[in-house]
Amino acid sequence: MSANTAVPQGQALHAATHTGAAPGSDSVQRYHRAIDMMLTQRGSALGEVERVLADDPGSVIGHCLRAALIVRADNAALRPALAASLAAIEAAHPEIGDLAYRHAIAARAWLNGDQAGAALLYSAILTDWPHDVVALAVAHSLDFHLGRRSVMRERIARLLPRWTADMFGYASVLAMHAFALEESGQYRRAEKMARRALALDPGHPGAIHVVVHVMEMQGRVHDGLAFLASTKPAWSKSGLSVHLAWHRALFHLDANNPKSAVAIYDGRIATADSADMTALADGSALLWRLQLQDVDVSERWRVLADRWAMHDLAGARAFFFVHAMMAFAAAGRTADVMRLVKARLGSNVKHASPLAPEESLIEPLCEALLAFARGDYARSVEWLRRVRPIANRCGGSVAQCDVIHLTFTEAALRAHNARLARALVAERTARKPASRLNRLLRWRLTLGKGPAQRVAMARAH
Repeated sequence: MSANTAVPQGQALHAATHTGAAPGSDSVQRYHRAIDMMLTQRGSALGEVERVLADDPGSVIGHCLRAALIVRADNAALRPALAASLAAIEAAHPEIGDLAYRHAIAARAWLNGDQAGAALLYSAILTDWPHDVVALAVAHSLDFHLGRRSVMRERIARLLPRWTADMFGYASVLAMHAFALEESGQYRRAEKMARRALALDPGHPGAIHVVVHVMEMQGRVHDGLAFLASTKPAWSKSGLSVHLAWHRALFHLDANNPKSAVAIYDGRIATADSADMTALADGSALLWRLQLQDVDVSERWRVLADRWAMHDLAGARAFFFVHAMMAFAAAGRTADVMRLVKARLGSNVKHASPLAPEESLIEPLCEALLAFARGDYARSVEWLRRVRPIANRCGGSVAQCDVIHLTFTEAALRAHNARLARALVAERTARKPASRLNRLLRWRLTLGKGPAQRVAMARAH
């Protein structure tokens, strides 16, 4: 499903084979546009595919693209649409070795709850079709959700020699590789690769996202804020707009400027579409970090919990489940907490993959969040001790998973576990020595007052 920029032959031939469309036809160009939207997050790829399918309900490539988009987004709410697309592909009777058939069996593995199996099947497609950028994008996302950073990195490293700069999607492949490098801690190489992608496609939101991640992990607060400001016209209307606003807020928090972080939450994150669970997760993650700094966000928690309550989380990723739990626990919504636990018990039977590393985090992490929310910091510490070795496999980026370490550190401070708190603060300071937030945490180790008073005194320094 890849194409050359000048002559999208591979794309056109694939579309012509499965839809009867002539190379260069309007339908082929629409598929091309949908794939570009998927790779760059500029525009609604799923919306474009749905429009194509409305015009041609039997389009096999259209159903392959719809399946890929649903699996890549890990969108449990669209399982019925995925099932319908798989039935349409199968009704076309593709041969076992056919590309459409390979996409269908990979997507069916995800539909059956086997994320790891789906990742392997999408990855296997690349052995025979190394330029199938759709299969690459889906395998990349699945491995990211599974916390398999080395697999994510090495797959693209194997494929890159087969790609050239004149091929459709090349900048996006570079951006994916850059992200895998960043998540593996190879920050210098990651930024270099991301900037290569930006040289080819200025304003590529995915490449911007990688540069921001590198700056976040290196504690380059001022660089990060300046870079986001200078590139805002490129990302502010993309599918990453809310998430990059979240990154802006993280830079402000690292600079010990929670007021600006709250303003970003109110102006950009709280107003995002309630149907977007990724945006809701960004909201939970930011409010929880603000709460850790003793910023009063109680009313915001209530509103966010209402938005989470609109979702059926039975088949949702563990990552979303835990972020919903943050909102319900912080808002004191006991009934919603119990509903969430019940939903999870049901989904464990129906959809959850036994191989998903996120799953082993759910119970101890949720118990830790609940304990922290009710002020039982010592118990929160004990639960968090259990997940610390696998905390970076939370189903999100290293930056997203850091909320676990932050909660662990804060719980240790509030539980007066000085030895543990000192060790955790030292770890954070070693990673980001210029961080004002880490400086605040160091000051608090020497102060003996309550959380709010400690924060106020530390900020005065």
